[in-house]
Amino acid sequence: MGNLLGKEEPIDFNGEVDLHWFNLLRCVGKGAFGKVRIVERRDTKKIFALKYINKIQCIKMKAVHNILRERALLEELQHPFLVNLRYAFQDDENMFMVIDLMMGGDLRFHLDRTGGFTEAMIRYYAAELATVLSYMHKRRIVHRDLKPDNLLLDDRGHCHITDFNIASRFEENKVLKSHSGTLAYMAPEVFESNGYTWTVDWWSLGATLYECLYGRRPFHGSTNEELTVNIRSKHLDFPTYNLVTKQPLQVSKDCISFLQALLERDPKKRIGCTSGRGNLDDVMAHPWFAAVDFERLTRKEYQPPFVPDANHANFDAMYDLEELLLEENPLTHRPRK
Repeated sequence: MGNLLGKEEPIDFNGEVDLHWFNLLRCVGKGAFGKVRIVERRDTKKIFALKYINKIQCIKMKAVHNILRERALLEELQHPFLVNLRYAFQDDENMFMVIDLMMGGDLRFHLDRTGGFTEAMIRYYAAELATVLSYMHKRRIVHRDLKPDNLLLDDRGHCHITDFNIASRFEENKVLKSHSGTLAYMAPEVFESNGYTWTVDWWSLGATLYECLYGRRPFHGSTNEELTVNIRSKHLDFPTYNLVTKQPLQVSKDCISFLQALLERDPKKRIGCTSGRGNLDDVMAHPWFAAVDFERLTRKEYQPPFVPDANHANFDAMYDLEELLLEENPLTHRPRK
């Protein structure tokens, strides 16, 4: 019998997880492969992010393999500086992934509003991200799309990697050869015929940190071909001012040294790669991190240098408005047929 008296059907929280477990709150993002909204688990009142993808749309975009691969990879990973997967399920229309909620916004959001970060901020993010890259690479997983858009801050200001849509497993004797990722952050070896593996993430980290400090990406081009040539061969400058705000920058020699070491075109000489896969010795030994205790860092015992404003939305509020006004088929709990 239907819900004639307006009472909700009881929820079995010991049974199979479904959308009915959660109260649906505001929409906070969308991308090529789906939408993200805040949800609250009804029994514990714990808040999460819900990423959901329409199955028909997924098939039309030929993205089924990517989505299933992302879920499989996330099920293998658990780290303090990842946006971790907590639940995964589906109904007849959508596939769902319930992940950690990051209320601090992504680095792109803050970069667009400030033009650039302080050296203290990028050193802190670099250290946190180095620990999680090492963890992933040790498990033979390469992200391939590290950039400010895919780095999320929690409410305390800690940095986390998200979006494993084009991440991949790899083997040392079976290299990757597809040009996957965002061109401006791709490592030079991606364009070589010999293929690549985990080393590309360290280059992308360098490109990301450079942009966060100077406000612009390290290499540019009016066409994809020109950008590719510049990534592979152009000399890299380290200006004395922010390229967006034009404000002068006091950047330490150690900071520039670390960025240069990440943006080393030979992956065998690139920092993060010289000590072997999953080994952070070369990074931890760099003088830029002399004051960092990486064990304390991983336990989140340090106070981040930037704490997002909890009184304002650290994301584009238009997502919520679009969901309210334009969504033809609003998300609701539907039992599978």
